[in-house]
Amino acid sequence: MNKVLKGKFVVALLICILILFCSIDTYATTIPLPKIGIEVDSAESPQDVALSLQILALLTILTLAPAILILMTSFTRIIVVFSFLRNALATQQMPPNQVLVGLALFLTFFIMAPVWSEVNQKALQPYLAGEITQETAFANGIKPIREFMLKQTREKDLALFVNLSSTPKPNSPEDIPTHVVIPAFAISELKTAFQIGFIIYLPFIVIDMVVASTLMAMGMMMLPPMMISLPFKILLFILVDGWNLVVQSLLLSFR
Repeated sequence: MNKVLKGKFVVALLICILILFCSIDTYATTIPLPKIGIEVDSAESPQDVALSLQILALLTILTLAPAILILMTSFTRIIVVFSFLRNALATQQMPPNQVLVGLALFLTFFIMAPVWSEVNQKALQPYLAGEITQETAFANGIKPIREFMLKQTREKDLALFVNLSSTPKPNSPEDIPTHVVIPAFAISELKTAFQIGFIIYLPFIVIDMVVASTLMAMGMMMLPPMMISLPFKILLFILVDGWNLVVQSLLLSFR
């Protein structure tokens, strides 16, 4: 009896599969499927060549967008300071990288909002309205960003790249090329971030030294000092409202 039931079940299953395939074949013949293709033709006019070069330049800019966001904004200083803070606390992966990067991005948007607003008002909107040309829009748009970078760049770092670039000695900040300003701004941001990180490290190093000396005096040589100092570090950070102090210091460092 069981073999008969199994045989009927197998036959019914095969019939259902055949009906399913027939219905799929029917729908495939009645419902048109979209066709996607990419065509590359030869340019027939100078306008086609110019359009192709503009598309190539746009794709290049999109490729460099992460580097532009990191090295031409306040993102570098913020994320480096957050990394120093996490290492000083010795909390391993807490907060996670995604949280630190997300917070750094939103703080970057907050700091750069006045600059981007000026770029939008003086370059993007007039260009979209057809009031200015593309070259004028680029010149008007890069000016606020250059002013922000030059304000945060040390003269020593700027002089280093000016000398190495073999460009004529500039008479004013407007004479310095943008490709010279960007690396000078980047290393200045790294130096400032390391200075802030050093200051953040100091109180936590004191806690580590006190805990290590106490454990050594008590003869507890096998107990890791990091395990004992970690709760005290977190408690100190909470009591002084550490996140508020760190974020406030970062925001004020760009004023």
